[in-house]
Amino acid sequence: MLSKVKSFALAGLEGVPVEVETDINNGLPAYELVGLPDAAVKESRERVRSALKNSGRKFPTQKITVNLAPADLKKEGAHFDLAIAVGILKATEQLPGVDCSGYVFLGELALDGALRAVQGILPLLISAKAAGYVRFILPQANAREAAYIEGIEVFAAPNLSAVVEHLNGAAPLSPLPLSRYAAARPEEYRADLAFVKGQATAKRALEIAVCGGHNLLLVGPPGAGKTMLARCIPTIMPDMTFEESLEVTKIHSVAGILGEAGIVTMRPFRSPHHTATTVSMCGGGTRAVKPGEISLAHNGVLFLDEMPEYHRSTLEALRQPLEDGVITVTRSSGAVTFPANFVLCASMNPCPCGNYGSADRICTCTPAAIQKYRARISGPLLDRIDIQVEVDSVRYDDLVSTQEEEGSAAVKARVERTRAIQRERFAACPGVYSNARMSEREMQRFCRLSGECEQILRLSFERLHLSARARARIIKVARTIADLEQSEQILPSHILEAVSYRQYDNS
Repeated sequence: MLSKVKSFALAGLEGVPVEVETDINNGLPAYELVGLPDAAVKESRERVRSALKNSGRKFPTQKITVNLAPADLKKEGAHFDLAIAVGILKATEQLPGVDCSGYVFLGELALDGALRAVQGILPLLISAKAAGYVRFILPQANAREAAYIEGIEVFAAPNLSAVVEHLNGAAPLSPLPLSRYAAARPEEYRADLAFVKGQATAKRALEIAVCGGHNLLLVGPPGAGKTMLARCIPTIMPDMTFEESLEVTKIHSVAGILGEAGIVTMRPFRSPHHTATTVSMCGGGTRAVKPGEISLAHNGVLFLDEMPEYHRSTLEALRQPLEDGVITVTRSSGAVTFPANFVLCASMNPCPCGNYGSADRICTCTPAAIQKYRARISGPLLDRIDIQVEVDSVRYDDLVSTQEEEGSAAVKARVERTRAIQRERFAACPGVYSNARMSEREMQRFCRLSGECEQILRLSFERLHLSARARARIIKVARTIADLEQSEQILPSHILEAVSYRQYDNS
């Protein structure tokens, strides 16, 4: 007997249809699994055998051949278990008269027949829906994640027996009710600008960076509050839309770090240790290509604390995603493109000891040591950081002051107002949603400069020995400052402030 059931394989963030063909013939007992399965798929034989027997079903003592088509696509993961088990039940006529052609089966089987959660359910469902599939059976543990997709029927089962009883009509499962998306509440964030004392210049830089989606470098002595400022960035970013949340959830689901909520509602804040490798930053792996920190920070913040301490190759890997908003991970098995639209926030000390330029501490570093330390960040990478600002040491009087600081909620309101201006401006520009993402075409259209502004830029370009990229980024930051002040024109004061944020380009 021959049976065919549907499942899906994961390739990056996209799902690919897989037909599970099961053929059972007379002959010596054997089990052959073909179709480029990896080790986890090959081991399904024992999981399926035990799950069927412990669920009160028969495992045939005949020659079993299971083909995962298309045969030239690498199959990875244990989520084919359920489809293989249902295929065997169909082929052995243990599901008489049951039509499984309208279902997609996803799930890993335990030896007792229970269904275990699998990674990547959300991207699999989204891809399957786009391919025309609307009915799915999957583990109960993935129910929350699957409940946010509109226009499909999802049946969450606790075990194989429940799946069989649903298919034969003995105990039909109810479709999951659709869950409604709700953005994260302010109290869910642990940081707030109201707790940051002083640092008016750094707070201003943070606000401008978030308003325009610009990258930011905080330079200051140890204990000045650089990390605390960075952790406040998600609290002033606009709430994630449902579409943005789905993008982030897909990435986290594939990476296997999705929480119990089933969907990501808070802006990601990723802070990898400085010993992180290039692969962990960019993505990859020995089997399936998994997203790295760059992609896990999509629609959020990537914070590199003590940036010069990271490996040079790891830092240089940031250059392409900072320009393109995506990262392409290429391996011998193929290439996978992950989204990587994030705000880069980096911090560093002004010198190895951290006291260079301090008014109350003595720097013990030689000029050569300072130069070597700063040279760990290459010029091309520094060129891509729009805003570079000094964070001064906090005075004791500021720390104990009872004066209330402006909180994240007030700053967030201004950010949302500024982002609304940019959404309206770029409504007819596909792929552009913030000033930082403008191309030369949009800059010529929306960033016209007066003669005085051009003169300031010319003098800055010549005296600071800036690059063409640095000039463009100054104009983009100036456009953001103008939007923040609700000015249609870029004024000389906006250019001057934007230029002041490029002080480390040639230091």
